[in-house]
Amino acid sequence: MSIDIKQFHGVFFDESDEHIQEMERQLMALDPASPDAEALHSVFRSAHSIKGGSGIFGFDALTNLTHVMENLLDRARNGQQQVTTDIVDLLLSTLDVLNDTLQAYRNDSDVPQEAIEAAISALEACLCADNTAQVAVEDNQSANTEDDGFGFFDDDNELCGQTENAGDDIEGFGLFAPLPEGESPEDTEDCASSKHNDDDGFGFFETPAISKEPEPVSASTPKQTIRKPVKTSSSGKEAASIRVDTTKVDAMVNLVGELVITQSMLSMVGQEVDGQVGERLQLAIDELQRNTREIQESVMSMRMLPLNMTFNRFPRVVRDLSAKLGKKVTLHIEGGATEIDKSLIEKLVDPLTHLVRNSIDHGIETVEKRVAAGKTESGNVILKASQRGSSIIISITDDGAGLNRERILEKASQNHLPVSDDMADADVWQLIFQPGFSTASEVTDVSGRGVGMDVVRRNIESIGGRIEIESTAGEGSAFFIHLPLTLAIVDGMCVSVGDQIFVIPLLNVIESFQPLPEQLKTLGNEQLLWIRDQYWPLVHLHNHMQVDGAIQTPTEGIVVLLESSKKRYGVLIDSLMGQQQVVIKSLEQHYKKVDGVAGATIMGDGKVAMILDADSLADACTTGISEELTA
Repeated sequence: MSIDIKQFHGVFFDESDEHIQEMERQLMALDPASPDAEALHSVFRSAHSIKGGSGIFGFDALTNLTHVMENLLDRARNGQQQVTTDIVDLLLSTLDVLNDTLQAYRNDSDVPQEAIEAAISALEACLCADNTAQVAVEDNQSANTEDDGFGFFDDDNELCGQTENAGDDIEGFGLFAPLPEGESPEDTEDCASSKHNDDDGFGFFETPAISKEPEPVSASTPKQTIRKPVKTSSSGKEAASIRVDTTKVDAMVNLVGELVITQSMLSMVGQEVDGQVGERLQLAIDELQRNTREIQESVMSMRMLPLNMTFNRFPRVVRDLSAKLGKKVTLHIEGGATEIDKSLIEKLVDPLTHLVRNSIDHGIETVEKRVAAGKTESGNVILKASQRGSSIIISITDDGAGLNRERILEKASQNHLPVSDDMADADVWQLIFQPGFSTASEVTDVSGRGVGMDVVRRNIESIGGRIEIESTAGEGSAFFIHLPLTLAIVDGMCVSVGDQIFVIPLLNVIESFQPLPEQLKTLGNEQLLWIRDQYWPLVHLHNHMQVDGAIQTPTEGIVVLLESSKKRYGVLIDSLMGQQQVVIKSLEQHYKKVDGVAGATIMGDGKVAMILDADSLADACTTGISEELTA
């Protein structure tokens, strides 16, 4: 019976992604002056696992690259290769090539052959250089040994320039068989090596020659440390989790959404039944509601992933960029365990990367400028996540120079944007999100082209979020990203306009009230609302949504104050219907894109209610009204 091995590709790619992330994390935390042996073992095991799997599937480019990488790591973990900052940098750059190669195989595209060959050459050059420097030492250690090849891997003489047989070195790992945690290949030779004299050094580690006095350890002769492997079992961890295709989870979320709608329908029917039967029915419906909510929360938790999965890539970003710019920067990560919908995590990577790079490039000063300003030499960037109700707030804060108000206004004037000297700081900061806006004095490969911040805001808005900025000259800046906890379910306020029901996401709601006549003012054809010591544009929802029979006088209706990523404004409605958690359905998928609408949901009576898009509605407001008016 033939087996289609391609069915296992997805598992291999997912596991390899995890191995690469783990290797990068371990290398970033490695101290070249005193490398942790277990960290080196862990990186070696990850490379070994990728090599084993790639050999099985015939991914030769991956196999050859990881084989040479594995040789270097093997020497480093055995104390035969001195770990330096240059070697860590080389391994990190090799991981980039390894990741590009993995994605090429995943997408069935051309592998980056030139980059692979360059990486292999660099690794081999490092191996050969170190091997030449240690020839005399190794010759003395192996003088009484007839065969140096009793170790688990190839001997030192084969480490330079030998990659063509890398695919044969799979060692019967099965499909994916990383070495057990804490266990190294030398453990497989205990039986064989025990047959030889202890002084022969035929095991995986070389046995140092017996001497009466310990030899001094110099910088050119790295100290070899032998750690006894700690054998642990990973079966418990493996049994506690399984891999499930996200499409299956999404299908389950949709079914639970339908269950929530059905439960709402039953609740409405139950209110029409009187007597003892009605009471018993209501008790059963209440129990169903509790169970449905628990099922809903349980299923939604399957889509939730910790933000660490995104945050963990930024130490590398900060390290590389700060070195490139000649700055000293320390990254602090807080709240990485905060969970958010997987679909949001995937779309957060690019905006966060751009904001972190901006903080280092534009925010953090050079060492000389920081010292002159009385600051520490090393700047600080804080990446923090926290949950507030049904919202997630991600902040990127730095202690740099802060945004330059004068330069932003000057650049805005050059770009013919409507600005004034008495603009509020919050409005000035929002100017940097305009397309093509940049205050960089020169164009580099890091910044200056004016491409990015407008894309950042657009990407955040596309997932129902908004971004705010706070900045103080000389003290630093902070960017706050407000996001919904999930895109599948939203906590909303149900409101009525005429005979229609609309849902406003609570994430955007500030407050609701019935306005007084003295709070209203007319400017041209626009009606404004004076509250909280400022004028707010007022959107008549019945006009925007073309609903008949709605209240048209603000003093007779209710105004809901909303906050979007673009501006604050009020929305006139007829009445409030209450707060409710609703399941979002895509309107574009079933109908078409509707201006001002983010999606739709089905209410308990079976009617369809539109979920409003606060950012889209903000476009209906007159631009610049708040700047034109004063109290």
